[in-house]
Amino acid sequence: MLKNDLFLRAARRERTERTPVWLMRQAGRFDPQYRALREQADLPLEATFRQPDLCAEISLLPKRFGVDAIVFFQDILTPLAPMGASFVFRPGPILPEPLRTHRDIASLAPYDVADELPFVADTLRRVRKELDGELPLLGFAGAPLTLAFFLIEGRSPGLKPEATLRMMDREPALLHSLLDRLADLTADYLMFQIEAGADAVQLFESTAHLVSRAQYEEFAHPYHVQIFSKLAGRAPTILFVKEQPLVELMADSGADVLSVGVCVDLAEACRRFGQRVAFQGNVDHQLLLSGSMEEIDEAVRSCVEAGGRQGHILNLSHGLLKDTPVESVIRFIEAARTLTFDTEPQAVAAS
Repeated sequence: MLKNDLFLRAARRERTERTPVWLMRQAGRFDPQYRALREQADLPLEATFRQPDLCAEISLLPKRFGVDAIVFFQDILTPLAPMGASFVFRPGPILPEPLRTHRDIASLAPYDVADELPFVADTLRRVRKELDGELPLLGFAGAPLTLAFFLIEGRSPGLKPEATLRMMDREPALLHSLLDRLADLTADYLMFQIEAGADAVQLFESTAHLVSRAQYEEFAHPYHVQIFSKLAGRAPTILFVKEQPLVELMADSGADVLSVGVCVDLAEACRRFGQRVAFQGNVDHQLLLSGSMEEIDEAVRSCVEAGGRQGHILNLSHGLLKDTPVESVIRFIEAARTLTFDTEPQAVAAS
């Protein structure tokens, strides 16, 4: 039994006394305590991810802010290394030899996640032990298409992922062969996290904004369905799709919770699909970077109201940016915690 089960109750579309809140990338670069731990460890990022003690400590940092869920510290590219695609971070992710040909993709080796990624399970177990039932623990993975963008481009895809888009157009069968491999791996990886103690898992389609609806339907959606069908009934599942208003496709994916960006009218999405799925989001992550405290308060109020006070988890449109002020993150969380549903919403005290 969790002491704070707001997140899981909302994921099950149950009514809660207030909207639970957490933030994507809440354990990361914006936090000076995170930067201090990284400096003290003096390790490359790809080596940091393999240190369960350090990753557990980083994962738990946001607990001091009052979040309603802890997401474990790791990277979406981690499960690619045992396949033969090891990224280094200098500072962004770099794959020295991108995958562009049939031979490249055929060279990717299948593997047993428990054998090759024991540090992931170790991190989850350590975080769960430290939480001692206080908060739910979230796992996550990159969606197949997002991972494919990184593998084919050999780096963060940016806004012009020419090699991947060219493969979509000229060699779709080759891309599907890669996506099939990645979907099997991702389902196994998320199941592995659930077995290690994750109370819920999120699938990140972080490159959805780079493709058209037709490309999303062909190269993203079928693999979401494939993954969530294998996870059905094991733990609540969340699908994050970056800035694509494809709520009807997301709702058909099999995910229990849909994490949507600012391009989606949250109130309308809840009205149309709220009997089938819960929703997560969708305050603009840029607002926490540059908005005033009053603007943050108002954005939180508006989002909570749009979420309908049931089956809604407050979050951002995407992950926290590295220069986001800590004070803005705290204000966002405090504003959410103030809006209880058994009383009239109260104004957040000025800081």
